[in-house]
Amino acid sequence: MILIIAGSKSDEQIVNKVKKVFDENNVDYEIQYASAHRNPEIVAELAKKDYEVFIAIAGLAAALPGVVASHTNKPVIGVPVSSKLGGLDALLSIVQMPKGVPVACVGIDNGENAAYLAMRIIKVK
Repeated sequence: MILIIAGSKSDEQIVNKVKKVFDENNVDYEIQYASAHRNPEIVAELAKKDYEVFIAIAGLAAALPGVVASHTNKPVIGVPVSSKLGGLDALLSIVQMPKGVPVACVGIDNGENAAYLAMRIIKVK
C-alpha cells in the first residue's frame, strides 16, 4: 500500500491528482495530512509504518519529504507545490537532500507523475 501524505489541506488539489491516477489503476493507498513543522511526531509515526512507498506533498520550505525519508528506508517521492516563488522554493528543498537521505522528486504540482513513479516502484504498471 502507498501513503499519500500532504503538509496541509491546502495541498488537496495535488492529492486529488495522485488519487485520480491510483483510482484509475486500482492501486491501494491511504491519505494523511500532517506537517513536518507542526506535527513532527505524527509524521515520524506515519513514516515508520509498513507502507511500500510514500508520496509526500509539500510547498514552501517543503521539509515533509525529507523528514519522512529520515524515518524510513522505503522509497519517498516528493511533490513540490507551487505557492511562493512559483514552487521553486519547494522544488529546491526537496531535491537538495543530504547524502544518505534520498528523496525522488517530480515536477512542481505534478501529482500524476508521483503516482506513476510509485506504481513503477511497486510494479503495478
